[in-house]
Amino acid sequence: MTTTAAPGGGRAASPARARRRDAAARFWRAYRTRRAGLYGLAGLAVIGLLALTAPLTVGGDVQSVTRAPGSALESPSLHFPLGTDQFGRSLLALLIWGARISLAVGLLAAALSVAIGTLVGILAGHYGGWLATALMRITDWFLVMPTLVLAIVLATVMSHSVWTVVLAIGVTSWPTTARLVRAQTIAVESRPYVERARALGGGHGHVMSRHVMPNVMPLVLAQTTLGISNAILTEATLAFLGLGDPTVVSWGGMLQDAREAGAVSSGHWWYLAPPGLAIALVALSFTLCGRAVEAVLNPKLGA
Repeated sequence: MTTTAAPGGGRAASPARARRRDAAARFWRAYRTRRAGLYGLAGLAVIGLLALTAPLTVGGDVQSVTRAPGSALESPSLHFPLGTDQFGRSLLALLIWGARISLAVGLLAAALSVAIGTLVGILAGHYGGWLATALMRITDWFLVMPTLVLAIVLATVMSHSVWTVVLAIGVTSWPTTARLVRAQTIAVESRPYVERARALGGGHGHVMSRHVMPNVMPLVLAQTTLGISNAILTEATLAFLGLGDPTVVSWGGMLQDAREAGAVSSGHWWYLAPPGLAIALVALSFTLCGRAVEAVLNPKLGA
């Protein structure tokens, strides 16, 4: 007697799960051949582990200026490997704690940006007509306006908080994703199986969710990975300009504090170098991962 799975049951989903596992395994085998991508992934793993374990390794009172363990602007030593800031706080502890905010802002801002761009791109590519014209004109307006200037304006008129920075970056950096997703949506909907789905009665929601979305997700994944590095750099810039949240520690905020403390003119390089190098390292790591993902998903870019 043959057992048939009920609709929505676990047995019916097992072939789909197997296909997803096989696709993930193929992706990882191809990704492992990209040495630069592995270096970027290793760097992100180390930075992410440090950020996650910061409450255990450096403690939650690292931001306190009243319980600072050292004196102001001490040079690197055995007790303070990266020296201290103008309040006597350990720069190494601040650097590790600041990774939490910088990474969180980068991830959330990139996710918001990609979500907006994906929604706009799919709607414009699927429906076309006046809706596509209106959405693309809005996209063009955002494209010609400098992203950093728009982010500065939003961060200035709104309250200084982490969520303001996330919103400012997310709503100003989505146009590139929208254009890429729209082009991919138009290409997917011209394929025969989408036409067959429409002929069999598939509506707009069915076509977009079951056919368009799975085909644009690889592009969205690569764009997200690349967008995180830009978001982290933008967050550091806003914090350096004094538009970040003054109540939290971030790498950009550390650079702004170093500037206010006169680290540039007084030659306190240990105050400037660590956060700057950390920003460069995490941006490079995300970029390497993004390029590797892009090359794996689009073999024409390889070699």
